[in-house]
Amino acid sequence: MRFALWLMALFGVAVASALFAGDNQGTLTLYWPPYRVDLSLNLVLLGLALTFLTLHLALRGLAGLFSIPQQARRWRLSYKERTIYSGLLDTISHLVAGRYVRARKAAELVVAVEDAMLSSGDALPDAARLRTLAHLLAAESAHALQDRSTREAHFQHALDEAASKEANDLRDGVQLRAARWALEDRDASGAVQWLEQLPVGTARRTIALRLRFKAARQARNTRVALDTARVLTKHRAFSEVAGAGIVRGLALELLRGAHDTAQMEHAWGALEAAERQLPDVALEGAERLLGLDGDASVARQWVLPLWQNPQTPALTYEQRVRLVRVLERSFMAADAPADSTWLSRIEAAQMAQPGDPLLQYLAGVLCVRLSLWGKAQALLRQAIPMLKDADMKRRAWLAMAELAEQRSDSKAATEAYRAAAKA
Repeated sequence: MRFALWLMALFGVAVASALFAGDNQGTLTLYWPPYRVDLSLNLVLLGLALTFLTLHLALRGLAGLFSIPQQARRWRLSYKERTIYSGLLDTISHLVAGRYVRARKAAELVVAVEDAMLSSGDALPDAARLRTLAHLLAAESAHALQDRSTREAHFQHALDEAASKEANDLRDGVQLRAARWALEDRDASGAVQWLEQLPVGTARRTIALRLRFKAARQARNTRVALDTARVLTKHRAFSEVAGAGIVRGLALELLRGAHDTAQMEHAWGALEAAERQLPDVALEGAERLLGLDGDASVARQWVLPLWQNPQTPALTYEQRVRLVRVLERSFMAADAPADSTWLSRIEAAQMAQPGDPLLQYLAGVLCVRLSLWGKAQALLRQAIPMLKDADMKRRAWLAMAELAEQRSDSKAATEAYRAAAKA
């Protein structure tokens, strides 16, 4: 279509020129005393057109001649720019392929070419960012080769370049890379220092939170690791199952790290409500508190959410055994007052599960504590044949022996002690 339009326009110009020049009788007279020159108007117009064309071509030729140095300079800049970008591609390709020596040499070549351009006054618009990336890639290659001196040299250059206004957007990446190197060098404190220098927005990114979590784990700072794991789980950096497992493990580690009752209560207060209701966490906290001679009523309060429905599928048999042992220890603590409220709770659970030996055993133990000797003996006698846990069965026989001694029945006490020894 375009070609047809051009062809029609060319024909139109040709027709107009033929109509104008064919019947044009005009002349142009030039007087140059004592001469007179008569020229055809068509010839004059043709001469003017040829003169204009000649002058135009001459000026273009001169402009091209004088622009040769500029074109040569632009070609050199283009060649160096292609060399730089090609070097960056080579660096990345060698780095991901594990050819770290070649990657470092390619990155150093990029830096050398860029320095040469800068010294000649031909800096690229993104020169600072290119130098930062080149130094960072060279440092990454040196880190993979365990060449720390070279890594630190290139890293410092990258950090200095990133401090400029043109490459300021790369500063966060340089600091994050430094934190990761510190973690791989087992320098948790150094990693934390780099992470603390990050802006608030960058510190909330998933990659920064992952690095903070790893640093806290290396430094055995369970509290920080737990807080970070919560945020990562909330941001879906971990799957729901994996996040719950990590949080549960860190909560248990936090409780196990307490060495007195004050630390234990502080660690328990650092947990969220959902974490306190996890069976393993609640049982571990109560066991640790009782092991540190803490308040038995507080320990019972910690496991109370588990007791609200002790037959829930969330509690395994082993966890139910642990729950019974925790309550037993809290009932038998010397400074623990007798608590008849728990007896009503246990009896209510027995009504729901009348044949449960664990509930019968726990009720018998509490009855011993409340001096209900007859009821305690009946409950323990019913529970002993069905108890699967050997240690629990042994303690049940010991309780039967104590009850027999209370009745001054030495024969029954002896048989109970013998049964406890066999258990």
